Amino acid sequence: MTLAPQTPETPAAEPLELLRTMLEEQFALHTNRLTDLTVYGRLPGHGGYDPRTLEALAAASRQAIAETAGALRRMSEGTYGVCEDCYRTIPLGRLRVVPHARHCTQCRQHRPD
Repeated sequence: MTLAPQTPETPAAEPLELLRTMLEEQFALHTNRLTDLTVYGRLPGHGGYDPRTLEALAAASRQAIAETAGALRRMSEGTYGVCEDCYRTIPLGRLRVVPHARHCTQCRQHRPD
């Protein structure tokens, strides 16, 4: 009886694709939100927003876009899900909660905010 050679399966491949989809959706959501906020900022009444609030919301959207883009870049480079400090695998549970995470929970606790 001959056994067919088995192709090694990556157990994280399916969750990784789900995380990629989540990140792509978040990127689109934050990009659309920033576009809307930019338009509101140019309207005479600022779309009903206080200018300072509008700027804070836009800054938060820019930050979210940068974090999401960074995670997608790390995916394409093959470094996604690896802690930037200790180089250990970031647990899947953490990535599900914070898909743009760059550090494992233990290293994150030791980093200044």
